[in-house]
Amino acid sequence: QVQVVESGGGSVQAGGSLRLSCAWTGRPYSSIYGMGWFRQAPGKGREFVAAFGWSDSSTYYADSVRGRFTISTDSAKSTLYLQVNSLKPEDTAVYYCAQTLGLRLGTFYDESLYDYWGQGTQVTVSS
Repeated sequence: QVQVVESGGGSVQAGGSLRLSCAWTGRPYSSIYGMGWFRQAPGKGREFVAAFGWSDSSTYYADSVRGRFTISTDSAKSTLYLQVNSLKPEDTAVYYCAQTLGLRLGTFYDESLYDYWGQGTQVTVSS
C-alpha cells in the first residue's frame, strides 16, 4: 500500500526559507509518473504549487511561486522535496504532497491526476 508523508513545515518570518520533504513507501521509483505539491490556505480551496515529471525530470510551477520555490527528488531516499525561499505571508497554508501513476485524466496542475495524497504539513509565514 502506498503511503505519502510530508514533513518540514513550520513557522517562519517573511523572507525566510524552509525545505519540505515528502517520503513515499509502497511503490518503486520506476513505476511513478510524477509527484506534486499543492497547498490550501485558510478559507480557500486547494491550489497547485509545483510538480515533477518522472519521464524527463520536467518541473512545473504556479506563477505565484516560480523563482522562489524549487521541486526536486532523491530516488535513493524515495523522497520529494520543495525548497521554499523568500516566503511571504500569503504562502501560509497546509502543503500537501501527491503522487500520480499517470492513469487518471488531467495534467500535473490538476488534482484529478493524482492517486495518493499525504496528510499535509503546515507552513505559517508571519510579517
